[in-house]
Amino acid sequence: MSRTYGGSTARRTGALLTALLLTGSMLAGCSADGNAEAEATSSGSSPAAASPSPSGTSGGPEDASPEPSGEPSGGEESAEPSPEASDEDDDADASPDDGRDDDGEDDGRGQEQDDDDQSGGEDGGDGNGGEDGDGTDESADDGKDGEPELPEYIAFGEHSERVADVQQRLQDLGYYITAVDGAYGGETQQALWALQKAGGLYRDGVVGPQTRQALDNGVVPTPRSSSGKVIEIDIARQLVLAVENGRVVRTINAASGNGERFEAKGRTYTASTPRGDFAVYNEIDGMHSSTLELGDMWRPKYFNGAIALHGSSSVPPFPASHGCVRVSNSAMNWIWDTWGAPRGTRVLVY
Repeated sequence: MSRTYGGSTARRTGALLTALLLTGSMLAGCSADGNAEAEATSSGSSPAAASPSPSGTSGGPEDASPEPSGEPSGGEESAEPSPEASDEDDDADASPDDGRDDDGEDDGRGQEQDDDDQSGGEDGGDGNGGEDGDGTDESADDGKDGEPELPEYIAFGEHSERVADVQQRLQDLGYYITAVDGAYGGETQQALWALQKAGGLYRDGVVGPQTRQALDNGVVPTPRSSSGKVIEIDIARQLVLAVENGRVVRTINAASGNGERFEAKGRTYTASTPRGDFAVYNEIDGMHSSTLELGDMWRPKYFNGAIALHGSSSVPPFPASHGCVRVSNSAMNWIWDTWGAPRGTRVLVY
């Protein structure tokens, strides 16, 4: 009996020891889980894993186990980069100040600031073509109907109504000009040079205050002859006057001998135009080459040896010939065809 008791006692004692060991093991397991949760909380893991379950019991095996290693801890949505992050990466590759992507096209960034800089902003700065602070449009002062403002002076090449006014005035005063077309060309320049010479002005062909005043005052040269049809050549002012009975019919720009020495056919000459009272003794109706090989003369009228009044394509506002008197080809045609200066016509050079 005692053996039986003893064996039962032993079995009971062994079961008790087993239970105690199992209890100790369970207590050790709970302590390990608690340390793991503490470490997870201190290292910044997900709060849901560290917090107790809704029932208030300690986290079971599902709460304590980590998520599958193939999935990111933040889930699929948090694993994809946000659009903002992508833009920042693109910006890092782009140039810092040009506001353009790698393909060179404007991405719109900085455009609003550029527009404000150019237009003066919404507060009414001094931007071109914009409105000032009081809302008025500054572009309204650009000129009548958008036409550019004419320069202060009238010069060669201009085409305008005021050129036509000058041409008409020159024609009324007797200066040689045939067209009143508003186009400042060579003929208008010749006439303005003649006006400036008659008025003792600087010979530049520009209509400035003094030239305009000469036009307004009706400046014309005074002839020296008083009767008959006379060609007067004013050497001092480089002008040719077509005079009838003491009245100047036309005033023409001219260029006479320049006073320089030159050689022709082995001889030396002085490029001068002698003064005196002469008459047309010979004339050639057409282009004629100088016998001294000094160039061509258009429809010359000889009045003193080899010296003639003739047409030329080059008649500057200063002495320029070898001794003859140059006028424009058009003016020479007028002398021949309209006014008429046949042989015997008086030529007065002074």
